[in-house]
Amino acid sequence: MVAVSANRLELLQIADAVAREKSIDRSIVIAAMEDAIAKAARSRYGQETDIHADINAKTGELRLARHLLVVDEVENTATEITLDGARRHNPAAQVGDTIADTLPPFDFGRIAAQSAKQVIVQKVREAERDRQYDEYKDRIGDVVNGLVKRVEYGNVVVDLGRGEGILRRDELLPRETVKTGDRIRAYVYDVRREPRGPQIFLSRTHPQFMAKLFAQEVPEIYDGIVEIKAVARDPGSRAKIAVISRDQSVDPVGACVGMRGSRVQAVVNELQGEKIDIIPWNPDIATFIVNALAPAEVVKVVLDEDRERIEVVVPDAQLSLAIGRRGQNVRLATQLTGWDIDIMTEQEESERRQKEFAERTKMFSEALDLDEMMGQLLTSEGFTSVEEIAYVSIAELASIEGFDEDTATELQDRALKHLAEVEAALDARRTELGVEDDLKSVPGVTSKMLVAFGENDIKNVEDLAGCATDDLVGWTERKDGETIRHAGALDGFELSREDAEALVMQARVAAGWIEADEPAADGDDAAAAEA
Repeated sequence: MVAVSANRLELLQIADAVAREKSIDRSIVIAAMEDAIAKAARSRYGQETDIHADINAKTGELRLARHLLVVDEVENTATEITLDGARRHNPAAQVGDTIADTLPPFDFGRIAAQSAKQVIVQKVREAERDRQYDEYKDRIGDVVNGLVKRVEYGNVVVDLGRGEGILRRDELLPRETVKTGDRIRAYVYDVRREPRGPQIFLSRTHPQFMAKLFAQEVPEIYDGIVEIKAVARDPGSRAKIAVISRDQSVDPVGACVGMRGSRVQAVVNELQGEKIDIIPWNPDIATFIVNALAPAEVVKVVLDEDRERIEVVVPDAQLSLAIGRRGQNVRLATQLTGWDIDIMTEQEESERRQKEFAERTKMFSEALDLDEMMGQLLTSEGFTSVEEIAYVSIAELASIEGFDEDTATELQDRALKHLAEVEAALDARRTELGVEDDLKSVPGVTSKMLVAFGENDIKNVEDLAGCATDDLVGWTERKDGETIRHAGALDGFELSREDAEALVMQARVAAGWIEADEPAADGDDAAAAEA
């Protein structure tokens, strides 16, 4: 039997000890004790009774009180009191007030004491979890040190001092082995509040882990003089990091390498020998990509800014170096820059250019009824389509060496005639496929598209309005470990997803499904728009 009134200071001593051990606020422990004592008191006075315990934080004095609601007619004596009875405690009492009826001290029974202990343990555990979550939720993005507490099925539980972190098997470096008691550094990439307590997720493969290690080793990065602009990693094997200096007198690459490579070597050692390429960042994307492909030399680049794609030409002997083992170098350069990189040799590029030259020459010769030399001349001047010739100024055509104004006019007439014939053929095919005329009025739709729509059973504005973006540009899916490509109605038109979505939205406006100034919904949500 434990007397709750036995020793006032003992309650405060217990509260202080628990607060220190669990690193939580003393008031939380005292509140847990009050709840536990109130629960134990209810086991004596009845579970319906509204009992409150109050521990004086300075003296340790405990007061127990039963709260009773003042009513006109009592239905439950455990929680209610009449107005006359209330006024014996407080002459000013009114109906609806609450009266605190002081209870005498009592001794816990064994079961009540055990129940009170469980309440205190539960409340303290919840407070400890809240403290851990509040402490670590703001540390996402930090590097922490800890001791390996245990290894469970390849996952590592790390003791961080005031919490436990989880380092999953796939967040460890390849071939890295850790044992209980090892000291380990890791990156906090997520903190979640879960029923069993806050989960602190750690990683040693995250790209920002390497960036944070450099910030610890390089004072210029910590001070903000050198900035890390991008990081790409193949964990445990190789990494690329792009840096820029805000001070012209400071070399960003040299600052990261350090005297005789001391700074970068410290990071390499922490990452189990992972090779690191330090690259100067450049606002000019072509220059940046050339830097990112180091150590390979680049002869020429061709940018496609709309598709964020770049063709890189390297010497024949440099191809394997540019691609890297198992495509590692070009893959890391792609991750670092965010652009798709196509690599080809000088010979491949030369052969492709010759093929394109021959194809365009043949196209001009057949479409405009020209001899081969005239077709080659137009191709060498940079013309790529009959449309360009049809709508370029006569003066520009006449300025080509060997051409005069009459030749230019004749060429343009032939180009316009050819386009008209193509348009008539496409319109006839469109009609044959049953594509309705109203589909021609949708902004952005061309005659070639109308034929493609007809071949894919899109016959009118409603059909197009009911399409999803994937229906037009296609989609990919993973099945049995393989990536399967599903073609769209407009495959081969080099249409971006944004353009396809805009086309569908224009059709929905034309069909009267939405207003012209209504914000565009998800282009893949055809059913919602139709409803």
